[in-house]
Amino acid sequence: MKKTLLILATAALMTFPAMAQTQTPAPATTPAATTAPAAKPTIQQRKRNQQERIAQGVKSGQLTPGETAKLEKQESAINKEERAMKQQNNGKLTAQDRKTIHQQQNQESRRIYRDKHNNRTQPGVTPDTPKK
Repeated sequence: MKKTLLILATAALMTFPAMAQTQTPAPATTPAATTAPAAKPTIQQRKRNQQERIAQGVKSGQLTPGETAKLEKQESAINKEERAMKQQNNGKLTAQDRKTIHQQQNQESRRIYRDKHNNRTQPGVTPDTPKK
């Protein structure tokens, strides 16, 4: 009796992996679809994102009024330069113009990070997150 029960249990355990292998496979995805890089954010999306980061820094107390003013002035200068570039090319940015703007936005992004993560905070406000 024990031998029969053991044989049945063993047979059952052997059929479960076989059943799992015969189930309908998930739809195949191409390697290119799974490894494709995310689309680059547009200049406008990056502007919005950086403005949100600045606003969050003000709200949390991570940015001082002076840091905020300087960051906003830089953002304004980038926007002004973008408008001038568009004016020169009938409302369009050339590939070189886009590259220049992206480089300036990268630089501004680093400034935002650096200012948010230095030890300066708004007077009377303690940042929500501890500094590391």
